[in-house]
Amino acid sequence: MKNVSSEIGTIYGIGLGPGSVDLMSVRADRLIKSCSFIAFFRKAGRPGHARQIVSEILPENVKEYAMEYPTTTEIPLTDPRYKKVMTSFYDECCWHLKSVIESGEDVCVLCEGDPFFYGSFMHIYERLRLEVPIEVVPAITGMSAAWTATRVPITWGDNILTILTGTLSEKKLFDKISTTDAAVIMKVGQNLGKIRNAITLAEREGDAFIVEFAAMSNQFVCRLLDYTKEVAPYFSIIILHGKAK
Repeated sequence: MKNVSSEIGTIYGIGLGPGSVDLMSVRADRLIKSCSFIAFFRKAGRPGHARQIVSEILPENVKEYAMEYPTTTEIPLTDPRYKKVMTSFYDECCWHLKSVIESGEDVCVLCEGDPFFYGSFMHIYERLRLEVPIEVVPAITGMSAAWTATRVPITWGDNILTILTGTLSEKKLFDKISTTDAAVIMKVGQNLGKIRNAITLAEREGDAFIVEFAAMSNQFVCRLLDYTKEVAPYFSIIILHGKAK
């Protein structure tokens, strides 16, 4: 990767896959091993999950920029303050990344899962894609690892697959679950009770699985009926499989 001050560098949004370094693409592996500067998102005070995934393959003396979220669950998504705080945060991240590539260095922005699938990198991409060289390296998504962990095919034939977020209202979750063959529900966490209610109302709880930490060393899979926690970990996905017709 270039480090020539007379040339502008490139920002690479690199998908790392669901959480295991050996599920990364060959291209992602090559770029990370040759990079001199990485950036990654993390909660304040945490090491950063994306950074942990690639820790064993990072070059020596690699420079790092940790983009620490100013808020996660402290301010509700519907609160106008949330948008204001996060807008300022992403603007600052973009300013810093631009300053790095304008010095001639490339930057690898480490992204959990796929950069274009519910990822923070999208906010960087949308702000900078018309201003600077920026490339995206796709990856296996967490949902793919989750349905594989259940050992049951997610879709058959002409099944319709719907991807939902647990932040939706219970009614909207129920409506979508009731009218699809298969579903993946992301952002479970504290929304677990609401999601479970919607699945039960749709008479699909017996079909549902929950997967924690898909493809990671602490992966856990069980039927939703047998799951006793009231709040699921951040890395949790609920799977409703389609059926052969």
